Amino acid sequence: MSDLPHPETLGALWASIPSPALLLHADGTILDTNPAAENFLNLSARNLAQCKVYDRLFINADIATATLRSTQNQSPVFINDIELTTGERAPVKISVQLAPLFESGNLVLMLILPCDQSERLGRSGQAKTAAKSAIGMAEMLAHEIKNPLAGISGAAQLLSMGLQGEDRELTDLIVEEARRIVKILEQVERFGDVRPPIRVPVNVHDALDRARKSAVVGFAKHMHIIEEYDPSLPPTFADNDQLMQVFLNLIKNSAEAAGAKGGTIWLHTYFDISWRFRRRDGSGNSLPLQIEIIDDGPGLPEHIANDVFEPFVSGRENGTGLGLALVSKIVHEHDGWITVESIPGRTVFRVALPLAPS
Repeated sequence: MSDLPHPETLGALWASIPSPALLLHADGTILDTNPAAENFLNLSARNLAQCKVYDRLFINADIATATLRSTQNQSPVFINDIELTTGERAPVKISVQLAPLFESGNLVLMLILPCDQSERLGRSGQAKTAAKSAIGMAEMLAHEIKNPLAGISGAAQLLSMGLQGEDRELTDLIVEEARRIVKILEQVERFGDVRPPIRVPVNVHDALDRARKSAVVGFAKHMHIIEEYDPSLPPTFADNDQLMQVFLNLIKNSAEAAGAKGGTIWLHTYFDISWRFRRRDGSGNSLPLQIEIIDDGPGLPEHIANDVFEPFVSGRENGTGLGLALVSKIVHEHDGWITVESIPGRTVFRVALPLAPS
């Protein structure tokens, strides 16, 4: 027994396992979940603990019988080419390996191996590298384009003063489209801004309220916005303007998804002291401030649901694909975390932020 690693070493090894892994009892109860599994399933270890694996994960295989067989026979069990879903996203193809941890014991290690993991990670890395190069190029060009664009817009406005009818409509169109291009260029510039945020203690509800007031007189005037705030929420440590930009972009995303028919947006805040972000090396930080932007729209298109925070990914015909990428960038620069859960009729963007230092 003296050869066994120290418990702290075992904890570090558990956190460093690169594949999604769950520790199960022979009866299928989830005892622990490693960080890779939390990220893969988009569920926290706290939410999974003490639940039956077949109650929280929908797998088209008899996991309960396989787990019991693994402990009884004290041998590994492999299940290949099956599908897994948490019920809130499209099923993914996986293989599962079940292995007893100790002889004559009741503990089983469940490894989840995505069938297309290596291919998917390769595509993701290439996409991110290409996106960074494209953003750098676009940011450089933005400065060069905005000046002549201002000249074109100004000339069109001068021309319109002496025109009538259809000719006036054409110059107005030039001005309108020039302004739209400037807005896109400004968004590119904001995304490429590498300056660190100026962080101070900020009341989350103040930033939410500023975003709500701006939204209801503009792009969200056709939406019904409901505030469900926890009044005792302590301040976070953030750049006030950048935090307001995060909430404004998320509300705008919900309003645009609803379309002209409108809908409802809920702004929900609450405190969860147990919410922690854990990295693969076992380190992490507490993110107890929870902010949810919820809408009853059609949900995210399936083909982009897993990539909505990547640059240039958009579900709208004329979307730039930078709005949610900018949101993700700002949140992570504030040591926070953002996730999304989407099904038709309910999309939840959840931002988790740290407390302001005392």
